[in-house]
Amino acid sequence: MRKFFLLALFPVAVGLILLYLSLGTLAFGGVDEHYWPQWRGPNFDGVAPSANPPIEWSETKNIAWKVEIPGNGFGTPVVWEDNIFILSAVPVTNGGPSETFSSVARHSHALESTAKSPREDNTAIALAPPAQPMKQRGQRRRRGQREAEPLRAMDFTVMALSRTDGTLIWSDVARHETPHEGKQVNNSWASSSAITDGEHVFAFFGSRGLYAYDMEGNPQWNVDLGDMRIRNGFGEGTSPALHGDTLVVVWDHQGDSFIVALDKNTGRELWRQSRDEPESWATPLVVEFDGRAQVITAGENRTYSYYLETGELVWEGPGLTVNPIPSPVEADGVVYMTSGYRGEALRAVRLADARGDISDSPAILWEYNHDTPYVPSPLLYDGILYFLKSNSPILTAFDVASGEAYYGPQRLDGLQEIYSSPVGAADRVYFLGRDGAALVISNAGEFEVLARNSLDDGFEASPAIVGDELYLRGRRFLYRVQEIGQPDS
Repeated sequence: MRKFFLLALFPVAVGLILLYLSLGTLAFGGVDEHYWPQWRGPNFDGVAPSANPPIEWSETKNIAWKVEIPGNGFGTPVVWEDNIFILSAVPVTNGGPSETFSSVARHSHALESTAKSPREDNTAIALAPPAQPMKQRGQRRRRGQREAEPLRAMDFTVMALSRTDGTLIWSDVARHETPHEGKQVNNSWASSSAITDGEHVFAFFGSRGLYAYDMEGNPQWNVDLGDMRIRNGFGEGTSPALHGDTLVVVWDHQGDSFIVALDKNTGRELWRQSRDEPESWATPLVVEFDGRAQVITAGENRTYSYYLETGELVWEGPGLTVNPIPSPVEADGVVYMTSGYRGEALRAVRLADARGDISDSPAILWEYNHDTPYVPSPLLYDGILYFLKSNSPILTAFDVASGEAYYGPQRLDGLQEIYSSPVGAADRVYFLGRDGAALVISNAGEFEVLARNSLDDGFEASPAIVGDELYLRGRRFLYRVQEIGQPDS
């Protein structure tokens, strides 16, 4: 076992007292954990606590339905009651109408989808191009390479689909616009995830604005925060955080960076703080600790925590690496932050000791600067922190209590490049590759493969888990994976 580099130790008795008095709870701690209301799930850690999805699937096994989604986007499906919320950037084409939303369900009990086009006029909107096979070694694009096609007009679209059969419930074009700058070929124009509190749906399209709807799809308000300027045309992708009545957006780019809090009911700005940060894509984490909510943000220059109510700085610490993308996670009053582009960084911060500048303080419990992720966020599941090396299928699993690695770096055979973040349920961990391959392992101190699966699509979006259902958003299709019994003989 590889040991953590421990920077500080604290007595067990004191730790137990602090845990009892100040146990942190996440932004959706009061929400029904049967749903997946935001990026990284109900508790913002990638875990569906009460779910039990299948471990095996294919194009002909355990697919309850499969629908083709117009446009493209890498945001995770967000699920509440019978609604699945999807954000998509749909290229607008000239000419006659085309098929824009179709069901191609293939399963034993023959659910037939009758979804209608999300557009009622005669302007055709194009489906995402077919998934392309992964490039072999020696055929990679240069870092930072932009989309090869010229910029064109997009319909930035919010969709609500039925969990039952994948049919379209409602859709709205939040904004029709030609993006002001290009994007990296491996990003999308709609990489943020929607977020819902069961009364509203919030859709963030970055430079195209933040939009609020009621659950029936009626627009409530929208806010335009300006145009981001992203180095090398990497594109945009952070998602908002929601806690109580407050939405938080991090706006880090090559211009004037800031963090802003908005009233979820009106869009009114509550506070704004400037940030000395270049681009970042990490979604902020909101935790309740010691009776107050903190907003914790990753950054290249510095990591910060702000009081949610006022925007006042709680603490700041050393930065991570260039281009921080993975979202922080928290458990038992300790926050874990990581990134892995042009460097490697993983840091644990104990909130009980975190005030002011924590750079050389006991608040930093440990650092581990090996094999950390670039795009995928870590999964924190029952005291085990799972993370990948860069975007590769190289896994490390840590016991955060003992300060030792259970195993890793461990190759996930059968997977290639990974952008999707791992998710967990029913003592299992799910990994999804860009080429459609998937791996399911045990949530345990020993590496054990439970299943290998594959679908005919490519995946960058992270999965969502609700009940016995696994939702997988591919480049073309949205799948509902569910155990389907054999027909009576």
